Amino acid sequence: MKGSAAFLAALLALLLTSCASDVPSFEDVAPADELYAEGQEILEGTNILWLYRFVNYTSAIETFQAIIDNYPYSEDAVKAELQIADAYFADERWDEALTYYRDFGDLHPQHERVPYTILRSAQCHYEQIGSVSRDQTSAQEAVHFLEILLRSYPYASETAEGERMLQELRTKLAKNVMMTGDFYLGRGEFQAAAERYRNVLNLHPGLGLDAEALFKLGVCYENLKREDEALRLFHVLMENFRDTRHAQAARAHVAASN
Repeated sequence: MKGSAAFLAALLALLLTSCASDVPSFEDVAPADELYAEGQEILEGTNILWLYRFVNYTSAIETFQAIIDNYPYSEDAVKAELQIADAYFADERWDEALTYYRDFGDLHPQHERVPYTILRSAQCHYEQIGSVSRDQTSAQEAVHFLEILLRSYPYASETAEGERMLQELRTKLAKNVMMTGDFYLGRGEFQAAAERYRNVLNLHPGLGLDAEALFKLGVCYENLKREDEALRLFHVLMENFRDTRHAQAARAHVAASN
């Protein structure tokens, strides 16, 4: 087993050396179209023992970068910028990919692939999102890019996927706010909890959390001695979400207040 692992490691090292040697030097640069074809060939990868497909993303990136460095005004240079971004993305180097996607939009704002780079920028942040209970900065950044996509390019082919992702991320953010409210409610910090439940209702409506947020906000108001506001919320809940368990709980609170 150890011998096989050593052989595989040696073979991998040989492939890396071989691929790196294919990167053109500045003294002998091939035409832009040949470099572009070479970079695409590298991205196709190499099968190792029919078990694993190795792609030397670094070598591909260097090859595409050679086009940008030596033929900066060519159409191949523009395509190479996008290939570098995609190579970083495929290699799960999210920050590097994000930089190239954003730069592409800044350098070529009228290019037809800009909606694609905006969606990819959102996906770079999406791939770095932790669980719903953790910091949601990456989710918020992804939402930012998706909102730009939907607002600026409503008819782009990427917009449908952007809408799906946006719905998912808004739900994730709303659940995070709800969990924070539950934390404060459990500690008896009713004012802090109420602020979170109001945020769910005001900033994230229509995601399936409205009934729960209304009920818990009413409970907070009860404990803050704001009984009239609590009763008003319970009646709104009973009228608009009558078949939910939270509406049933609200009826009990209303009956107890009489």
